Amino acid sequence: MDGLTYDEVGATAGEMPPGFHHVRAQRVIGHGPADFVRAADALLAGEAQRRAGARVELSETPMREGTRVTMRLGLGILSFRIPCLVVWAERTDTSVGFAYGTLRGHPERGEERFTLTLHPSGEVVFAIAAFSAPGRWFTRVGAPVGRLVQAWMTRRYLRAL
Repeated sequence: MDGLTYDEVGATAGEMPPGFHHVRAQRVIGHGPADFVRAADALLAGEAQRRAGARVELSETPMREGTRVTMRLGLGILSFRIPCLVVWAERTDTSVGFAYGTLRGHPERGEERFTLTLHPSGEVVFAIAAFSAPGRWFTRVGAPVGRLVQAWMTRRYLRAL
């Protein structure tokens, strides 16, 4: 996939690569097929990112492999452009998700995966897996701040659906 800033495409699906910061988080967001369908539609429309506070542009909706996602966080001159490419997407009757990888210009290098699962118990579980490393000079210098921002955004994503 042209333009990605990392080689480990798809690693959020299993064992994540060494040398990166790893994130795994999940929460129950609903119960039953209606909650699952509602959340699935929102997820593939970029609503987790929007509701978490990012300005989001998608090259197509619903997201699928190859969709370009451009987000912006911050205000004015402190606004960051965050370009990504969807490297995996899938939707079945009981699971839905996508993963996007970083493109040139993204403050980080790595991948983030968002999945929803409708369990046999009826619980709808939203899970996030990510690996990342600083991708720009300012994220290398401010790496501890970057980890705090990532943790904050992960919590916001999980509450967004």
